[in-house]
Amino acid sequence: ASHCANHSQSPHWTPPALPTPRIRNPPRSNEFPLPCRPAGARGHHRPSIEASARPRPDPSGGMTGAASQAYGEAWYWDERYRKEPGPFDWYQKYPALAPLLRLYVRPHQRLLLVGCGNSVFGENMVQDGYQDVVNIDISSVVIEQMKKKYHDKPQLKYTKMDVRNMSDFESGSFDAVIDKGTLDSIMCGQNSQEHAAKMLGEVNRILNDKGVYIMITYGDPSYRLNLLKDLQFWTVKLHVIDRWERSSKKTWDLTEPLPLQDDSTSIINLLGPKPDVHYIYVCIKENDSARVDLKAEVNEADK
Repeated sequence: ASHCANHSQSPHWTPPALPTPRIRNPPRSNEFPLPCRPAGARGHHRPSIEASARPRPDPSGGMTGAASQAYGEAWYWDERYRKEPGPFDWYQKYPALAPLLRLYVRPHQRLLLVGCGNSVFGENMVQDGYQDVVNIDISSVVIEQMKKKYHDKPQLKYTKMDVRNMSDFESGSFDAVIDKGTLDSIMCGQNSQEHAAKMLGEVNRILNDKGVYIMITYGDPSYRLNLLKDLQFWTVKLHVIDRWERSSKKTWDLTEPLPLQDDSTSIINLLGPKPDVHYIYVCIKENDSARVDLKAEVNEADK
């Protein structure tokens, strides 16, 4: 099965309805920290295990400090999941993202959740009709926890694997890869640019032609777009979602892509200098060419 950016226009498939997500409460004091927040970012977090080595922001999008430098190491996450075994979803939960995912990923397609942790995201996708959800994480501790938890759900598969080396997967074997914070964690550590390039190269390899990589991140286009453009095998579309569910008018329609420009001025003009959103980069694999989508139509009513 192939991917295209206009699945929602297909007359042959109607996705199942989900209940409207409830308004989310502010994060609890015992929730994991968002990795490597840039300076000035809002939101609560708990101290990391290495409290005396709290990460510090870095202009490149990474951070300094022993805790952040360990974000790419299995031992760090093993320790975290031993101490924090309860389920947790980084950034966004499935019901909030479901309308966007339905545009790009069909229920019968094979998809990969990278850095799955102990999230219930995959479980929610199966409940919504997705049939083949593969989950990987660098932590053997959390993978064993999740295997036991979902031993009776054949649609969910769990494998210990480093996203920078997914050699156990054949090339072109997935239709979609979903990333909620994994690239962000890599950008917190040492040699972040090198490791990010390895991860994105592997994502490209395992995706089939027209396969889609969906990255949910705090990283605005001035940081993340350069990483994606350097690899030159994507058509990139940008969506945004408010960090917390609110009753007032939303910043932007989740399913409507924003126009992109190389200098990110279009995003600043539309959303302001410090929008309280998560950015969602939808990267469609193109074997013959690559481009950043600069022609996405703007819904004037949503400005």
